[in-house]
Amino acid sequence: MGLDDLVGELDRRLADADAALAAEYPGDRGVRQPVHTVYVPADRYDARTVEEWGAEARAALGAYGASAAQLAEALGLLAVPTGDTGAALTDELYELVRAKLEREPIEDLRIDFEDGYGTRPDDQEDVAAVAAARSLAESVTAGVAPPYHGLRIKSLEAPSRRRGVRTLDLFVRELGGALTEGFVITLPKVTSVEQVEAMMLVLDAVEAEHGVPAGSLKFEIQVETPQSILGSDGTALVARMIKAGAGRVTGLHYGTYDYSASLGVAAAYQSMEHPVADHAKDVMQLAAAGTGVFVSDGSTNVLPVGSADAVHAAWRLHLRLVRRSLGRGIYQGWDMHPAQLPTRFVANYLFYREGLQTAATRLRAYLGQGDSGYLDEPATAAALAGFVLRGMECGAVDQSEVDKLIGVDTAGLAKLARRPLRS
Repeated sequence: MGLDDLVGELDRRLADADAALAAEYPGDRGVRQPVHTVYVPADRYDARTVEEWGAEARAALGAYGASAAQLAEALGLLAVPTGDTGAALTDELYELVRAKLEREPIEDLRIDFEDGYGTRPDDQEDVAAVAAARSLAESVTAGVAPPYHGLRIKSLEAPSRRRGVRTLDLFVRELGGALTEGFVITLPKVTSVEQVEAMMLVLDAVEAEHGVPAGSLKFEIQVETPQSILGSDGTALVARMIKAGAGRVTGLHYGTYDYSASLGVAAAYQSMEHPVADHAKDVMQLAAAGTGVFVSDGSTNVLPVGSADAVHAAWRLHLRLVRRSLGRGIYQGWDMHPAQLPTRFVANYLFYREGLQTAATRLRAYLGQGDSGYLDEPATAAALAGFVLRGMECGAVDQSEVDKLIGVDTAGLAKLARRPLRS
């Protein structure tokens, strides 16, 4: 058999596998991943919420870390006026964080009708759903909504199924023409692949009912039950859930406290860094790899409130947990209080600025413009470019710095990162 005949036979034998690989592992979606999701109970949300959270975050920063030096001392970081000195909180970085809290304090907002809202009479939740959708539409129309936004409905388990579907239907109907590409729905407490399939049916019906283009509504799976990680048949159901989502699933969000409690972890030890949390997130990362589905860590329930000592302790914990997630390759988490925003952005900005110079040097060498001391392969170059892109997207890194350090534009970085460009 000649080479051409052999390869032709391989093409025929592997055609189904090739098609499945392309369909199930399409790679990067070419969209920005937010660094966090902020949860706000539905009855506390209105069109001013993002502005108010930004103001409260800046007030907390001013009260408990009014300068780079004061904040660095509170967080246990090195403080220097200027320069790239590793884990240093410079004046420049401090001002970048302040500007972020002014410009875009929330990257992803979720209006919560689940645990943060609780069980209310139906007529009361109906009113809240309509009011929240009107407020979100107002902020979208005014151009002040976060890039990503949406709602968390109640689960599709039997006791809350009707309520969850009704709230979603009311919300989408009221949102109307203000529905954007950044709109996303969070489905909590998923316990079976069948619930994901049911959610697909719900979204088809809601789109048809309200004239929404087919396939427009997307959702995240909240991983907070043991069944979503390991099914009774011994398989990792979360991977099957992504496949059942057929392109509508955009994220997997870890639920710190429900998941830990379900495994019998005592309340005092429930944490984003508990071994059961790490195992769950390892499985989530494996399931999502190559699918274009984002993975998000959960939250800490230790809030930065009270005395200065209490705020500083909570900030140090939050900073450490966020940096830990970033180091594990999980680039998103949950924030539950405005005073968590300063440390969310400090953690991210330190992470990207600490690694910028090394990433730039290695990318330049990969492009044949110097020597970095590394022999980087294409996959590593893609990871380096993706790192720089993430830094740019959250505001930690400026395009002018990338021009100077690497000499490529955003399109060039996206190509290196194997990220498709969106028009």
